[in-house]
Amino acid sequence: MQRDFLLALLCYFFVPALCLGADPLRLTTDGSFKQHLQWSPDGKTLLFTRIHQGKMALWTMPSDGGEMKRLLPSHTEPHFDGHFSKDGKRIVYVYDQLQGTDGKLRINSCAADGSDDQTLIPHTAFEESPRFSPDGKHVLWVSTRDRNPDLYTVDLDGKNEKRLTNDPAYHLHPAWKPDGKQIAFASGRSGRQKIHIMNADGSNVRKLTDGEFLDAWPAWRPKGKQIAFVSNRSGNYDIWLIGSDGKDLVNLTNNKAQDTSPAWSPDGKKLAFVSTRAGGSDIFVLDVK
Repeated sequence: MQRDFLLALLCYFFVPALCLGADPLRLTTDGSFKQHLQWSPDGKTLLFTRIHQGKMALWTMPSDGGEMKRLLPSHTEPHFDGHFSKDGKRIVYVYDQLQGTDGKLRINSCAADGSDDQTLIPHTAFEESPRFSPDGKHVLWVSTRDRNPDLYTVDLDGKNEKRLTNDPAYHLHPAWKPDGKQIAFASGRSGRQKIHIMNADGSNVRKLTDGEFLDAWPAWRPKGKQIAFVSNRSGNYDIWLIGSDGKDLVNLTNNKAQDTSPAWSPDGKKLAFVSTRAGGSDIFVLDVK
């Protein structure tokens, strides 16, 4: 940890050019709430959750900036946290059928243009954070069907459900390693919420980050050797980068604003994220060396 701390200190005070490219590029200027960023596999589109005119919905925009568009304009109830399949042809997302104070969350799937919308995982409890596996055969998601939030997988036809975690702590924000062999996630099983890694079958769980801070929303870099994540270890929420071996911790955004929702470009050279540095909630893109 001392080596990691010294590296982060070096990047902060002396040689930021070794860690980052130029200042981040601002893509949106409307300031409306945004979250759950994801890059399309061809690198041309950003998919994200946006609250606009009081409605939480999935939106898309060109990854180099441009017009934002509703993906599913016919949906009047909240829907959010979309994720592209590896071939870019389909999107899984959370649909919230409003009922009482909590709603009935389920996982839906649609074509990348918003057509062919259908239910993949019916509401049993809170069904959240759906993620296509890299081989396109499974969906990983978070469910409270066994009381606390745990990670599960299911085939694309909704069959062969498997529970991957079984611990009294929360398990949140899952992310597949690009080769499909491991899963990163946030868990409080060791105290404060930290980034953990496990094998794709749920075995060999190990903690990646340490300290008395909150760490969340891991995002594997495409080559699988590094993970970006959100942490308040700098006093506010920044995007940090760490090796998959737990070494070489670096603060990527290093700003007094709140920086969240990291998403890698397919080539791993750019990181999109949501920041309040311009006053509202907007999307920025950072070059990462």
